[in-house]
Amino acid sequence: MTDLASSPPPVVMTLGGNDPSGGAGLAADITTIVSLGCHPAPVVTALTVQDTHNVHALLPVEPAQLLAQARAVLDDMPVAAIKIGLIGSAENAGALHTLLAAYPDIPVVLDPILAAGGGTELANPKLLDTLRTLLLPLVTILTPNSVEARRLAPEADTLEACAMALLEYGCRYVLITGGHESTGEVINTCHGNNRLLESYRWARLPGHHHGSGCTLAAAIAALLAQGQELEWAALSSAVRRAQDYTWHALQASHRLGGGQLLPNRLFWASTHRGSV
Repeated sequence: MTDLASSPPPVVMTLGGNDPSGGAGLAADITTIVSLGCHPAPVVTALTVQDTHNVHALLPVEPAQLLAQARAVLDDMPVAAIKIGLIGSAENAGALHTLLAAYPDIPVVLDPILAAGGGTELANPKLLDTLRTLLLPLVTILTPNSVEARRLAPEADTLEACAMALLEYGCRYVLITGGHESTGEVINTCHGNNRLLESYRWARLPGHHHGSGCTLAAAIAALLAQGQELEWAALSSAVRRAQDYTWHALQASHRLGGGQLLPNRLFWASTHRGSV
């Protein structure tokens, strides 16, 4: 029998909002991280009132509460990667800057959640400014969708120009997802070192999915936590694997509510259901 204690799973800290529908936010992150063989350490940045249709209320935690949660874990466990989703307020973004600056060797994946799938705004101009100036310089890989990329770099006239502008703020890589574009296939692009590193094409799936961005960013963080080198020659494999995992989770989605589909992040276990 294998001694599980001899090989504990890597720890991924995820900071985000609580989604009571279980489709996005921390629930999505936890399931993804576990699915990919890591241990999740969830830190609540905000409570939300939401369902599969929209976010109806946003209740950010106080910055001191956010920091207390994160530091308790960081002081106790060997966190190997950090994933950030919904931030909740500019004050929380400032607190995250303080936190990340104290742990410069831990890779950071930031999914800049600026609006809900149903349209509710989740980031005001002050939060956007704080995110650009204080957080992006500390981020390993930023994973905006095309709408978020344009909001973060409004002066840019193309998505490639958006990526270049975001790199100038200091993040190491920018992976822009193309699910919101009108292309036949979904085209995702990753930029770094002031150039396009790789373009990915995925078959477009029917329907709208709740928490797809959370899934992708959490998957990247989980793969980075497993010792992935951060130079592109090595990191490229993790970025592609995370996209492949996300696509299959979306393909296996369930309709549990009246709004968006919920990804099945344990799709690989479906064939074993009921066999235990």
